Amino acid sequence: MVLLLCVAACGGAATNEPGPLPPSEPFTVAQVVLSGPGGESVEVPVYVADDAGERGRGLMFREDLPPGTGMVFIFPGARTGAFYMKNTLIPLSIAFYGEGGRVLRVLDMEPCEAEPCPLYDPGVAFTGALEVNQGFFDEVGLGETWTIELPEDLPPATP
Repeated sequence: MVLLLCVAACGGAATNEPGPLPPSEPFTVAQVVLSGPGGESVEVPVYVADDAGERGRGLMFREDLPPGTGMVFIFPGARTGAFYMKNTLIPLSIAFYGEGGRVLRVLDMEPCEAEPCPLYDPGVAFTGALEVNQGFFDEVGLGETWTIELPEDLPPATP
């Protein structure tokens, strides 16, 4: 079963087409699939941050993020460390994932316009992370038993 979420104002009902994610330089746009243990899946249009500059910029200074969309951060290998929300204006949730896309931790993060900003550390090594509007993971039921599947045609991440 694939659940495609409505990005337009559709009152929370599912639709047959995921909503658009407008281009935003320097990021490419792709679609990831969130898969649950019960066979459920959710397609999510995302911006791709796959190099140090893009990962460092993330979703800073954006006033909104279309519902049902996000940003995926891809690293060239497993790493540890924290994310923070400096200059990020919207509340986000983040799912850290490891090898095979297995979700390792899910955290909620709050906007931070001035230092010091809190750090959001999953406490485990991860290979990537997916940020979405806060509450979206709760809506779809995503938890640590889910996986995040990236498109096979994405280029490898660079340091």
